[in-house]
Amino acid sequence: QVQLVESGGDSVQAGGSLRLSCAASGVTHSTYCLGWFRQAPGKEREGVATINIYDSSTVYADSVKGRFAISQDFAKKTLSLQMNNLKFEDTAMYYCAARFGAACRLAHSDYNYWGQGTQVTVSS
Repeated sequence: QVQLVESGGDSVQAGGSLRLSCAASGVTHSTYCLGWFRQAPGKEREGVATINIYDSSTVYADSVKGRFAISQDFAKKTLSLQMNNLKFEDTAMYYCAARFGAACRLAHSDYNYWGQGTQVTVSS
């Protein structure tokens, strides 16, 4: 059973940085995709970044390219998201997600394991 627990959310000013972490228990082999998704009030959940555990290939949403970096440590069963130059529009609940398979798209409907979320608030 895969269980995901996020941490690291906080309130920051625009231009600041945060690092989110996700403890991913139950991910026992490398044929998994892990990802970060976010949902702002009144908006649909959107993909932020995903990573293939096997080869660490990544996919980013255009809105975060060059500012966010996703990484994973399979041995430690952790997923991270380094967020730099945060903008007001990055304000959202951020979720860690996992799916069995190698196609690591940004589509939230692909993922069947979800954490409870961690809140990121960016003030302008």
